[in-house]
Amino acid sequence: MKYIITGRNIEVTEGLKSAIYEKIGKLERYFSPDTEIHVTLSVQKDSQKIEVTIPVKGNIIRSEQESSDMYVSIDLVEEIIERQLRRYKTRLLNQQQNAESFTDSFIESEEEPEEEGIKIVKTKRFAIKPMDPEEACLQMELLGHSFYVFFNSETEETNVVYKRKNGTYGLIAPEF
Repeated sequence: MKYIITGRNIEVTEGLKSAIYEKIGKLERYFSPDTEIHVTLSVQKDSQKIEVTIPVKGNIIRSEQESSDMYVSIDLVEEIIERQLRRYKTRLLNQQQNAESFTDSFIESEEEPEEEGIKIVKTKRFAIKPMDPEEACLQMELLGHSFYVFFNSETEETNVVYKRKNGTYGLIAPEF
């Protein structure tokens, strides 16, 4: 694998490099030798952050972890990426995609991928006030959210407004 290591507000020492090669190097068995791994280390106040991005054919495997110690962050990011790879392997096998970025031994290994269910970690309940879509957009902006659920006073249905990447807004309305 080809490592591209950069540091923001931090000098990438030999100790950090060797920790990255040791931890992230465990993933080498999954990838072909010409796969690039982009590692960015950054420090802000008490936060030590690592971002790892691995472009593979048609997808990106990415994780970022933050803690008070860079070495802990490196350990955490390796675990997350390995979990993502197991899920990705399942998808590859299910869809029979071209997996040229991965080694044959990884694809053909008998190791069963861990099935991880979706975990809902927070449930929020709130009263829905009738309003028109424009007012819902204003409420969404005031809250700083990227979407907003509301009861449309014009159609008497529950709708969702959302902010698009280009700065415009979208409206999702159910169709029965």
